[in-house]
Amino acid sequence: MRDELGQHLDVLRRYALVLMRDPDQAEDLVQEALVKAIEGASSFTDGRDLRKWLLAIVHNTFVDRWRRQQAERQATGELSSMAEEGSPPAQLSHVHLGQTIAALMTLPVEQREALVLVALDGMSYRDAAECLGIPVGTLMSRLGRARDALRAKTGGGRQPASDQSDRTPSDRVQRPPLRVVK
Repeated sequence: MRDELGQHLDVLRRYALVLMRDPDQAEDLVQEALVKAIEGASSFTDGRDLRKWLLAIVHNTFVDRWRRQQAERQATGELSSMAEEGSPPAQLSHVHLGQTIAALMTLPVEQREALVLVALDGMSYRDAAECLGIPVGTLMSRLGRARDALRAKTGGGRQPASDQSDRTPSDRVQRPPLRVVK
């Protein structure tokens, strides 16, 4: 199993980065999760998908950390928020990508997790739901809310039906075609 861990490091790091929003903390999260995976290797059953098992460990480690931080903040009464300002890149596509990533990072954790596992990592709804330990319907609901919020935050939001009725078809916002997911 240790030999196969290296094959999944990129996926684990990417997922951890989305969860933690900080490269150093994401790396710490992956290392902590890998330590737990190695320590708990006896609980891994042959035939099970190692990637899903590792992503579930990263997720659970993140949740444990998040709960611990919430308890610490509540005990000390400190709420801190970190905002990082940066200069936008010169190319329009980079600007849009940066805005999309910034908007993604403002979504609630549950929505970010679902969106990253399904849209970026290409996991099926069933696999992503299993990894997160939630029903498939809950995952789909979170994905819908995440996609709507991301569209609204990046300027690609939907207009309510009442607002669109008095517009001509050429004035309405054209949505991109849906992507078929396994």
